Amino acid sequence: MWVDSTRRFQKVLGFGGAFTEAAASTWLKLSAAQQEHLLREYFDADRGHGYTMCRVHMNSCDFALGNYAHAEREGDFALESFSIERDRRALLPMILAAQRVAGRPIRLLMSPWSPPAWMKTTGQMNHGGRLRPECRAAWAQCFVRFIREYEAAGVPIWGVSVQNEPEANQRWDSCLYTAEEERDFVRDHLGPALHEAGLAHICIVIWDHNRDAMVERASVVYGDAGASRYVWGTGFHWYMENHFDHVQLVHDAWPDKQLLFTEGCQEGGPHWGRWELAERYARSIINDLNRWTVGWIDWNLLLDEQGGPNHVGNFCSAPYLAVPAEDGLHAQSSFAALGHFSRYVQPDAERVLVAATREALECTAFLNPNGNLVVIALNRSDHDMSFSLTMDGATYAAELPAHAIGTYFRGNEP
Repeated sequence: MWVDSTRRFQKVLGFGGAFTEAAASTWLKLSAAQQEHLLREYFDADRGHGYTMCRVHMNSCDFALGNYAHAEREGDFALESFSIERDRRALLPMILAAQRVAGRPIRLLMSPWSPPAWMKTTGQMNHGGRLRPECRAAWAQCFVRFIREYEAAGVPIWGVSVQNEPEANQRWDSCLYTAEEERDFVRDHLGPALHEAGLAHICIVIWDHNRDAMVERASVVYGDAGASRYVWGTGFHWYMENHFDHVQLVHDAWPDKQLLFTEGCQEGGPHWGRWELAERYARSIINDLNRWTVGWIDWNLLLDEQGGPNHVGNFCSAPYLAVPAEDGLHAQSSFAALGHFSRYVQPDAERVLVAATREALECTAFLNPNGNLVVIALNRSDHDMSFSLTMDGATYAAELPAHAIGTYFRGNEP
C-alpha cells in the first residue's frame, strides 16, 4: 500500500448520525447514567467517536412515533399554527445534551420527509403525493420557521435538504419531486426564502436519495444557473445498488459542488451482533470518501431491541441498540466500523493519495490538521493479509485479518 501525503484532495467536514424521534424517545427511556454514556460514546472528542455532523427531520418520518407536522392547521398559509413543541419532548433535549458533550459545533442537516398533509395533492403525509403548486411558497417558509425556531432553542441548523428520497412513494411519510420540480422549488422558492430571511449561509442539499440516479438529478438542477446558485451540493444514500462510480461522476462534472452521504442503515433490523454490517459500513465510507465525499451521516443514533420504534413497522439496525426495560445499551459492529473514521479522521482533514496493490484491500488516507497521517483499510477477503505500508517513503510491515478493518497512523495518537 502506497501513501503520498503531498497529493491532497477534499477536506472532510465530519461524521455522524441522525437524531430521530425514535432515537430520542428510546434515549429518554434510559437512566441518566446510560443517557450520558451513549452521548459520550458518540460525541466525546477525546474518548468517543467525536461526531460533528448529524441530521434531524422536519415534521415526521418513519422513525417517528406517528405522523405529525409543525403546521397542522388546514389552509394555514401564514403559518400561524407553526410550532416545534413536539420536538421539545425528546428531540431537542437529546440534541442539546449531545452539543454539551461534544463541546464543539455539530453541523446539523435538516431533512423533511413530507410537507403537512394539507399542502399535498393526496391530502396525507404517507404514500407519496406531491407538493401542491399553490403551497410552494408556504412550504419554503416552513424551512425558514424551523431554522429560526431551532436556533432560538439553542440548536443551530447548518443545512437543509429539499426532500428525503424524492423518488420514493413509501407507505410512510414521503413526497415526490421530479428533478424539474426540485430545481424549480429551489430556484423560485426555497433559495429566495432563505436569502430574504437572512439565512443565505444555510447550505442547500439536493437529491438526498440513492446513488443510482444522482447524476441525472444533479444534471437537471445544476444545469439551471438560477437554481444552481443556491445549491451547496448533492446528498445521497446507499440503498439499492452501490454505484460508487456515480459519486465520482457528479464530482467530475461539477467539481465546484460538494458531496455528502446523508443516510444509510442495514434494513430489516435489528441484526444483533452481525459482523457483515461493519464491512458494509467500512466499504461504503471508504469508497465514498475516495470519490470526493466531504461528510458521512449514518441513520438512527439509537433504536430499541426491535429496531424501532417505527410507526409503520419499517424496522432497521442502528450502531447502538437499547433494551430500555433492562436499562441496557448494546454497541453493534457498525458502531466499531464508524469509529475507525470518526475517531481518527478529524474535521478539516485532507484526503491524500493512497493505493493498494490488492483488490480485496480497500483503503483511504487522510492528513489531519495536527499533522497525523491516517490510513484506514478493509480486508474483504476470506484470508489474512500481510502487506507493506509505505507512508511518505517510510515502509512498515502490516497485517490485517480476514474481513477486518484496520487503522494505521503516523504521528502522535489522535
